[in-house]
Amino acid sequence: MPVAKARRSNDWGFPRWRGYGSSREATNVRICDRHSCDEPGDCPAPKAPNSPDRWYFCQKHAAEYNSKWDYFEGLDKAEKEERAKAERQESSGYAEASHYGWAGSGDGSRSADEMRALDVLELEADADFVMIKKAWREKAKTVHPDVKPGDKAAAAEFQKLQLAYEVLKTAEERREWRG
Repeated sequence: MPVAKARRSNDWGFPRWRGYGSSREATNVRICDRHSCDEPGDCPAPKAPNSPDRWYFCQKHAAEYNSKWDYFEGLDKAEKEERAKAERQESSGYAEASHYGWAGSGDGSRSADEMRALDVLELEADADFVMIKKAWREKAKTVHPDVKPGDKAAAAEFQKLQLAYEVLKTAEERREWRG
């Protein structure tokens, strides 16, 4: 009976020292659930509120899907406020750590006020301050009290644009100051 010859291992007795990819097994890669997308689908997204079923999208399509997601859909105003308050309390640690500047615009680092201000200016969440200033100037020129004197609706719209710009300008200055 032949004796099996012992092979020497390169891991020195520590299996976690083996190199990544040293195994030969095939790995399962889930493809994005978006029609005609061949990217790996590694970002789960809920199919419906409070449902365990998930879509699996690539990063690009997950961002597209989440941009239209309304977390507060179907709730009345009081319930929305209560849920938002609970969310703020649960995420207070993240809010406290935001001064470290680990996040950039467009990735959840903008406040709800900033997002509303961007909606007033009809801009996307990842708009930089140059785009914000340009959009504000274009819109403010059309409803400025000097252009439309005596027009109450135009004055209200100008005040709304001015407030949105101030919110975004203050946030930008705060980001620049931090880092």
